[in-house]
Amino acid sequence: MQRSVFLWTRRRVLGVLLGLGLAAFVPLAAFAQSDPLASWNEGPAKSSIMDFVRRVTTQGGPDFVPVEERIATFDNDGTLWAEQPMYFQIAFAMDRVKAMAKDHPEWNDRQPYKAVLEDDRTALAALGEKGFLQIMAATHAGMTVAEFETIVSEWLKTARHPRFDRPYTDLVYQPMQELLAYLRANGFKTFIVSGGGIEFMRPWAPKAYGIPPEQIVGSSGKTQFRLEGDTPSILKLPEIEFVDDGPGKPVGINRFIGRRPVFAAGNSDGDLEMLQWTTLNTGPRFALIVHHTDAEREWAYDRDSPVGRLNKALDQAPARGWLVVDMKRDWKLVFPFQK
Repeated sequence: MQRSVFLWTRRRVLGVLLGLGLAAFVPLAAFAQSDPLASWNEGPAKSSIMDFVRRVTTQGGPDFVPVEERIATFDNDGTLWAEQPMYFQIAFAMDRVKAMAKDHPEWNDRQPYKAVLEDDRTALAALGEKGFLQIMAATHAGMTVAEFETIVSEWLKTARHPRFDRPYTDLVYQPMQELLAYLRANGFKTFIVSGGGIEFMRPWAPKAYGIPPEQIVGSSGKTQFRLEGDTPSILKLPEIEFVDDGPGKPVGINRFIGRRPVFAAGNSDGDLEMLQWTTLNTGPRFALIVHHTDAEREWAYDRDSPVGRLNKALDQAPARGWLVVDMKRDWKLVFPFQK
């Protein structure tokens, strides 16, 4: 897709972004082994993570953090699982247009649906934000939350990633799965703080990451309570309520978590403010950036990428003391299926 489309997608309007991953959640019992970060290569990155955890969990130590304050927040797309060649929730929305087209014959001649049905990426890019808002309204609203979650779950069963020809749910990062479990084993409460749609993530995140629905912060559309007889439901409306990206992430953390994190992980400039909010405070703090440097096993991209652009945050990392994880250098494997 062209630059204009992805500039819009970075804004995560209506929760266009996503984060799935039904595979490879590693139970805590697996971390009774001597190396809790077995998929990380030995080196400064792995050592700094483990040193931080040791310091904040050492009772009586100068950097000890009480359990109730051990909050860790993780971006999803590009941090916990892949995000190329497009955010996976966009792939879902486009597939939904195709699946719904039989009930909407007028879409064959009406944009932006015509561009989706014809796989005309140039035309779709030219339609920009307005076109994608129409797609999101058509595919993400006008149904109950429960109905939407069922649609997402059914899509995950059959959708395949275009490069790897595997379910999207296979493209979770094994090293980050281990990190989540390692932190929880040391008293941390882990949260997803993502630009992805909150109702899009809830069907799969508990199984994928061991993170329950109430610990997911994401973008959301407006909803409405409805009672038909004695049957209550929540209806999804085609209006934006909250965009959890960029400066929206600290706002979302404050609103839904109520504590400032001591550990935060991201991979793009959309996570910059979350990393700043976490680290620009007193006491022990840790920020991690996943730097995509492995074109062979995954992708290599940063400053010029229309998806997951990493520019400002990469520049700030050295002065702020943020850990930049080099995927090619620091990870023994990327995806669980690469074992």
